[in-house]
Amino acid sequence: MYKPIYYSFIILVSMLFSQTALAQNTITITGKIIETNNGEPIEFATVLVGDPINQKPIVGTTTLQDGSFVLETTASDFYIEVSFIGFTTQRFDNPTITNNKIELGTVSISEDSQQLDEVVVEGEISQTVFKLDKRVFNVGADLSSTGASALEVLNNVPSVNVNIEGAVSLRGSQGVQMLINGKPSVIANEQGNALGTLTADMIERIEVITNPSAKYDAEGTSGIINIVLKKEEKKGLNGAVTLNTGIPNNHSLGLSLNRRTEKFNLFSQVGFGRRTFPSDEETENRNLEDGTYISSFGENDKNETFFNLILGTDYHINDLNVITLSGNFAYEWEKENADAIFSTLDASNSLTDAFRRQELTEATNPKYSYELQYKKDFEGNEEQSLLLSATGNLFAKDQTSNFTNTTTFGNEDDMLQKSRTDFSQAEYTFKADYTHPWSEKFTLETGAQYQINDVENDFAISNFDGTNFIEDPNLTNIFEWTQKVLGIYGTTAYEGDKWGLKLGLRFEDTDVATLLRNTNIANDNKYNNLFPSGHTSYKINDDLSLQAGYSKRIFRPRLWDLNPFFNIRNNFSISTGNADLQAEFTDSFEVTSIYKIGKMSMNLGVFYRHTEDVVERIVEFEDNVSISRPENVGTSNTTGIEFNAKYIPANWVSFTNDFNYSHFAREGDFEGSSFDFTGDQWSTRLTGKFKLPADIDIELIGNYRSNYRTLQQEVSENLFMDFGARKKILKGKAIVNLSVRDVFASRISESITTQPTYYLRDYSKRGRFITLGISFGFGKGEAMEFSGQKHF
Repeated sequence: MYKPIYYSFIILVSMLFSQTALAQNTITITGKIIETNNGEPIEFATVLVGDPINQKPIVGTTTLQDGSFVLETTASDFYIEVSFIGFTTQRFDNPTITNNKIELGTVSISEDSQQLDEVVVEGEISQTVFKLDKRVFNVGADLSSTGASALEVLNNVPSVNVNIEGAVSLRGSQGVQMLINGKPSVIANEQGNALGTLTADMIERIEVITNPSAKYDAEGTSGIINIVLKKEEKKGLNGAVTLNTGIPNNHSLGLSLNRRTEKFNLFSQVGFGRRTFPSDEETENRNLEDGTYISSFGENDKNETFFNLILGTDYHINDLNVITLSGNFAYEWEKENADAIFSTLDASNSLTDAFRRQELTEATNPKYSYELQYKKDFEGNEEQSLLLSATGNLFAKDQTSNFTNTTTFGNEDDMLQKSRTDFSQAEYTFKADYTHPWSEKFTLETGAQYQINDVENDFAISNFDGTNFIEDPNLTNIFEWTQKVLGIYGTTAYEGDKWGLKLGLRFEDTDVATLLRNTNIANDNKYNNLFPSGHTSYKINDDLSLQAGYSKRIFRPRLWDLNPFFNIRNNFSISTGNADLQAEFTDSFEVTSIYKIGKMSMNLGVFYRHTEDVVERIVEFEDNVSISRPENVGTSNTTGIEFNAKYIPANWVSFTNDFNYSHFAREGDFEGSSFDFTGDQWSTRLTGKFKLPADIDIELIGNYRSNYRTLQQEVSENLFMDFGARKKILKGKAIVNLSVRDVFASRISESITTQPTYYLRDYSKRGRFITLGISFGFGKGEAMEFSGQKHF
């Protein structure tokens, strides 16, 4: 690890004193370095002149793009050494000097399998690093994530949980702001099938910010999760190809290429494939007043065929100025089938009616994303920087659903229904961030952001009258939603050897407007707020540190919280939005300790959140039909504890545990009814990693999530396990991965609502997913530790 750094230092010193060397007898050394296997030139290989007595470098250089080099030395007794990471080292003792010249000619070096393995192993285990105001989860080779999306990767991050439906929660709260590379993105919003399109091999790190400073958006009551994507910058050409196959359908092919020159870094990824998500569904609506109830049992499978492309370039104007331009394009074809039997029973538990409801939904989803970014560093101060960026995200959905009700018992008529959705969304974000260190210990940050969201949802439901489909005017409308948020912030930080402090203030101005065009119902809302933040840390010794933080946060109702339309897959269980919903505000406090003892590192934290205008879903029940919608119902106080520990008893085994507990108390009322209640929830995750002979690695992850209460519901507990295995072949240039997610098919989603006049149950299970993947690196690239489903 230190040898290349030391050599680089020697090269730098030798360049500084090169003028002195001109006055002495100079020997010129030339040659060209190539790969033994294919004869390709090696760029940036190291060529050193060393002292044979003390074995220390005297002078050195690196090869050019064509593998050639020119090196001068004034030494009289020396050796020449040629090296490159992952390759064997060539050494030339007592080289022949002719007319003050040494011509090495073409030197070939071959790959060193032992070095290659060492390079890969260094990044195998994911690591969590604690910063002043955030935790950074550096994504490693977590074997169970083979063929997995970012949702599965997030499930391995301490304090983060992802349920079976893909909803992300942090410390038990779903008020999370998701960012990609520090900015809002169509990739990470709930309309675009968010994080299912990102894959493990694309992610460099995940930043968990439970108490964000004023530099970040105030959005997200429980914090921010920022997914930072890889952007390969290895010198020369490198790439990798990945292939997946799995049960149920999970077949994909991905290719990544990167070319790095002195001025340009060109990067690209392309992928295509097909995958299926089957599930079993059950619902029950029971009327406790008359004893009747309706139940449904069915199966559902969602099929996706996808293509995606990423292109981008970094242009290094000079050492201090870089311009980045990148674009993403993806296209998805969705086909979803649902088949369920609905039964109606009377108070004596006798069947009165039954019908089979079949659904065929087809949709196309184009996605576009682009970014222009300019970064300026300042000479003489590597921490001083100016960053300007403009991003655009566009997402559309053209969807049709056809429903057929076929009576299997009773006298009800058969029925045909269909729905149509024409959806479009545009997001634009403009940012400016400036960082200025006043000294080695003081830093000032300031900046501004302007974000625009513009959405239109044209939705219609039609019923068949025996001759034609007639649109239902009560369930048909065009919903428009625009949101504009201007944010300005400033922070100042002091970071000493033992103690650090960071204070900040953010101002945000929000302008929200909704319109139901057909009925001309508008709702405009404008408000502005101040969001202070404060963080401090104290290092007691090398093994024990303390952190504390405070921030004020906001949760702005999102599109589907406001949109009054709903899915009619189940006409007896309906979810809808509320255009009158108001924002909720949270004051968040936390204290955390970080402790290392021997081969174990631990983190223990305590947090408290106070939230005003809490948003909860309220269920209304009438004629055996339940309709839920979000409402502002009062205040909430949440107190919690989190504990994380990693233990590495030997170099072939490691264990990681993540434990979270929270207690919450709600106070509020809605339409004259009290909604005061208390509850608690906890979750734990234990991960074991084992290195076996023959370059085989095994990983086991056990998860448990307790049952917990919401305002009206009881959510059932969950216990499930994931498994992963990996085998390196071809001297580490290729990697075979196997993953089994939900090994025992025990992961479920179940909620039960019990009220004086009705009982509701909603249940779903997706089952086991098995994926086999292989990745192969070529050129100067290395095999990916993961093989991804999608590369968008």
